[in-house]
Order: sequence, then C-alpha cells, then structure tokens
Amino acid sequence: MRVGVVTFPGSLDDRDAARAVRAAGTEPVPLWHGDDDLRGVDAVVLPGGFSYGDYLRCGAIARFAPVMEPLVRAAEGGLPVLGICNGFQVLCEAHLLPGALIRNDSRLFVCTDQRLRVERVDTPWTNGFTAGEEIVVPLKNGEGGYVADERTLDQLEDEGRVVVRYLGGNPNGSYRDIAGVSNARGNVVGLMPHPEHAIDDVFGPGADGLRFFTSLVGAALEQAVSA
Repeated sequence: MRVGVVTFPGSLDDRDAARAVRAAGTEPVPLWHGDDDLRGVDAVVLPGGFSYGDYLRCGAIARFAPVMEPLVRAAEGGLPVLGICNGFQVLCEAHLLPGALIRNDSRLFVCTDQRLRVERVDTPWTNGFTAGEEIVVPLKNGEGGYVADERTLDQLEDEGRVVVRYLGGNPNGSYRDIAGVSNARGNVVGLMPHPEHAIDDVFGPGADGLRFFTSLVGAALEQAVSA
C-alpha cells in the first residue's frame, strides 16, 4: 500500500507520520501542498503542525491548498484519510468532518500522554482495536477544543461516529470529551492526539498509536478477501 503524507508550510509531524506509515509495513509517499494530484496513493494522512502559520483559523488556509481539491474528491469517493491534530482542523475546515476546533478552555498549550477510549472500530484506521479499549497516545495542542452544535453532537453519538474519547479528565474543553470523529462512511477520521508519536516502546508512552496505521493494512486485506 502507498500512503500519501501531505506537507504544508508549517507542518511539523509529517516525517513522524511517514515513519509511522513505514513502521506499519506500507510505503509513505510525500505529497506537497501545491500538488494537484495524489499520485495514485491508497490512503492519505494529514499530519500535525501549524499549516500556513495557523493564520486566520487553524487549517483555514490549508483547506484551499491545491492538494485539497483532489483529496476532497477522493475522500468523498471512499479514500481513507486520517487527519491528526492540525490535519483534523483541516478536515473540519474542508467540511469533510463536522464541527470545529477552538482554543483550549485553559488558554494554555497542552502536552501530555493522554488516556483515550476507542469507540468506533469499523473504520480503516481503527479496525485493529476493540470497542471500549483504553489506550495512551501523546496529545499536544493549543487549539484542540472540539465543538459543534447540540444537533450535530447528538447525530455523532446516535450514528456511532465518535471515534475516540478522552479519559481521566478533559484536556482542552472538547464537548462530550470527544477526541476524534469520523464521517458517516467511516473512511475519513480526524483526531487531536498524535498516534504517530506512539509507535514503539523506545519513544513515547508505548506503541498504542501504531495500530491506527496497521489497521489500514487490515482493512485493505479484508476488502481484498471480500472482493
């Protein structure tokens, strides 16, 4: 499998994301924000960082990058897309995911190893987990508070589209402790914690994050068998 990793001006975690993709046994393919095609990749990761300096709103300028036009079309057609931190913000700005990310309610930058509960496990990015499984993944953000109107929040809950939820305290004021959500189809997932920083036992809190990337391989194999 070939997994595209997009680099925007200001991306910080694109190399970490590529390393995680490689650790999962797939091939990372660098995609530049100015590209007008996805180079035939099988999935895309939008990494963390401060795209275009986070001017206006986080992700608001990146949403109009040339690479986003083919990405939005491909995502709407079923291409697996994972947005991490700033990537989550970009997906919300591009209306591939509902809601928005705002400044942490503490008004402080948060950096911690965060406990999470995995709730949706039928996506290409989470099928390697079990429902209700508790994991630990690093979290680092200043504008990570997930917000949406009550109708949208209720819809996410009713349709089982909350992918991961914060445990042990809410680090940024996200409504209903939501740490990540998906689109209805499940191929597009965004989350604020950084699974690419938890892919081995040498660096970070462990290897819980690696399964977000190995899940993609499992999903592809399952699709191939069913075909």
